[in-house]
Parts: sequence; structure tokens; C-alpha cells
Amino acid sequence: MSVFNQPVSEQTYEAKIRPVRIWLYVLALLVLLMVMVGGATRLTDSGLSITQWKPISGTIPPLSLKDWNAEFDAYRQIPEYQQINKGMSLEEFKGIFWWEWGHRFLGRFIGLVFLVPFLVFLFQRRLDWKLAPALAVLFVMGGFQGFLGWWMVSSGLVERVDVSQYRLAAHLGAACILFVALIWVARQLRPAQVMWVQKGWRPLVVFFGLIVFVQIIAGAFVAGLDAGFSHNTWPLMDGKFIPNGLAMHHPIWINSFENIITVQFHHRMIAYLILALAVGLSWHAWAKTQFDGVHGWMLIIAGLTLLQVILGILTLIYVVPMHLGLAHQVTAFVLMGSVAAYLSDMSRQN
Repeated sequence: MSVFNQPVSEQTYEAKIRPVRIWLYVLALLVLLMVMVGGATRLTDSGLSITQWKPISGTIPPLSLKDWNAEFDAYRQIPEYQQINKGMSLEEFKGIFWWEWGHRFLGRFIGLVFLVPFLVFLFQRRLDWKLAPALAVLFVMGGFQGFLGWWMVSSGLVERVDVSQYRLAAHLGAACILFVALIWVARQLRPAQVMWVQKGWRPLVVFFGLIVFVQIIAGAFVAGLDAGFSHNTWPLMDGKFIPNGLAMHHPIWINSFENIITVQFHHRMIAYLILALAVGLSWHAWAKTQFDGVHGWMLIIAGLTLLQVILGILTLIYVVPMHLGLAHQVTAFVLMGSVAAYLSDMSRQN
């Protein structure tokens, strides 16, 4: 049975909880949209265009020329303008401002979409105390994501011309965890099924999911260092499978986070590992279950993994065009969400 055991009939419980489940799926989709807009903000170098964090008043964009000039003057004080965009016109500034404002506005909107239905469902008594801890965690995670976003932006306002790749990775990783948690809880609110699950199978799928998560973090370092704009050939880098310069920085461990050659190389190698794991797990799932019932997720996961590898290669060789870069990022989250759904469904077997 579900971890949220129901003291009422299955049919009555399903009618009661269905709107809650749909609400959680909508929140997950909004988080996915937030990731897409955040990716576009990164690819257009728009993330530092708003230099202050105003949780309430920042909801209203500039409405007059005086307001626009005030925002632009603040931007002209930071290193990115002085070293990269010096001479930018007000109209050009507006182009990057709207991406960042939209990203922040969407974050506020997600908070509203969480809070209002939550209060309505409380009033309708669709929520019980067994569900409360999960929803409380989701709320805290959403709020913390906003804090991480500003913490990331603030890293590029004083000495740097871009945001810290470490903080970008933390921001993206937290978004991924929130997305996965929303999918997990939503799937837990479905009726349980009777389905065979081989002993030891869940840990293998958990391991696969952890590697996918590590790859998403590795992708954040690629994005943070603009590592995708170099070595735009595949399968070789500088004519070699293992390129030179992987350990040029000292101490050696720092290459994994600050050397664009190493960061891109690791991203490639983890992708090969994920593809190999997906093939092996899919073959075993087919041999044992023919993808029956809950194991149909494994076929979806395999297809998404292959698509993600193809998108990654195309994004690289075409030097990160926006449509491919965003598709690559979003597909990674959809893959992670599919793994979460599979694990959540398996956890509810009778």
C-alpha cells in the first residue's frame, strides 16, 4: 500500500486525493519550466542583469524610463558590464533584464501556486497529517531554492564577471531534488499495484538515479565554466579520446571543478557510463518482466537516456545553440523524474 495509508475506501480516497496529485504534477511542470527559463537566462548571459534581491517589490518590473535607468545604472556598476558589456545600450540591457526578471517572477509564481491550493485543500480536508511532513519539506525546499538563486547571483556582482560554477551547481542540484521530490510524493498518492520486483533490483535503479544526478551536477559545471563552447568535436577531444591537459591545475582535484578540459571530459565519460547502465538494466528488465506493469518505466528510461546522449552530442558539435542546450537540460530532468517515478511505484508494491 501507499506510504500514506487510507482509512477510507480506495474509490473514496482516490476521488479525494486526485486534485492533490494533479496539483503536485503541475508544480513539477512549473519547476521544469523554471529550469528551462534558468537555462535560457544562463545561455543569454542575463543572470546578473538584476543586481538586487527584492522578494516583494521586485515582482513589479520597471514601468518608466526613470525606473529603467535606475536598473541600468546599478548594472553598470558590476564587473560584467565594465569588462564584458561596456557600451551596452538601454535597449540591449532590457533584452537581458527580461530573462532574469522572468526567471525570478516564475519562482514567485511557483510559491503562489504552492500556497493557494494548499490552503484550499486544507479547507476541503483533502490533506491529512500523514501527508503534512512531505508537503512541509517541499515548501521549505522551494523557499530554499530562492535563497540559493540569490546566493548564486551575488557571487558575480563584486569580483567576477559571471556566477560561481559551484553555486550554479548547488542551485541546479537543489532544483533537481525539488523536482524529484514532487514526482515522488505525487506517485505515492496513486493506488498501489501488485507487481513482482526482484530482490536487489531497487538498489540498482537507485544507483542509476544517483549517477544521473551526478551527471546533472557535472553539467552545471560545464555550463558554469562555458566548457561546452570548447572542444566541439565528438567522440575525440583535440584528436584524442583522452585529451592532454586534464591535470594542468594544482592541487589535482581542482581540475574536476575548474579546468574546462577536465570538466567536459568527465561529463562525456559519465554519459557513457549512464548509457551502458541503461542498456544493461533495460535488457535485464525485459528478460525478467517484458516491461510489464511498473517495469514499463525502464523502457521509458532507456529511451530518454538515448535521447539525452544524442542531444548532448548535437549540443556540443553545434556549439551550444539555445534550443539544443535547453532540450539537453530539460531532458536530463525528465530522465531523473522518470527514475524517481519508477522507484516510487516500486516502493508501493503490495
